[in-house]
Amino acid sequence: MRPVPYKSADLTEPKDLVSSIRARRGGVLLNLDLMLLHSVPLADGWNGFLRRIRNELTVSPKLRELAICVVAVLNRAEYEFHHHLPELLKAGASPAQADALRTLTGADNIPALFDSTERAVISLAAEMTREVEVRDATFAAVKAALQDNQQTVELVAIIAAYNMVSRFLVALKVEME
Repeated sequence: MRPVPYKSADLTEPKDLVSSIRARRGGVLLNLDLMLLHSVPLADGWNGFLRRIRNELTVSPKLRELAICVVAVLNRAEYEFHHHLPELLKAGASPAQADALRTLTGADNIPALFDSTERAVISLAAEMTREVEVRDATFAAVKAALQDNQQTVELVAIIAAYNMVSRFLVALKVEME
């Protein structure tokens, strides 16, 4: 049983925030939104922060979505994986790579289907998610792959942000629509 019920799907207030979320979601509120809207400041801040994470950083969409999907798999956040897998595929991942992610258990079993940059991203996401601390060798691989401190910092922020998302989803038992 879910510990907190969803807000009503016909929610209209606060008008500006709800309208903005509906516009971004094609006219509907997702179950995640219906949970977040229990706190207007939280929903407002969450949506602004994650919109920037998804749309304004320099990390490629493929690497961003790969990192998000790794976090989702490792945290058993099926809702997050379900919503981000299509984005990963759209960004260029193969169906075989998507299938391989489902069996990922950590940085020590990354399938050979992934190139060196993707393996570095997977390792970083796995270590941050499972261990919190990241080995120097993993950071060295990420920095060599990205060749940019800005993207390295942004990638760490993406992984941290989506660990927050997955923990919120799993703890509150947010179900797929």
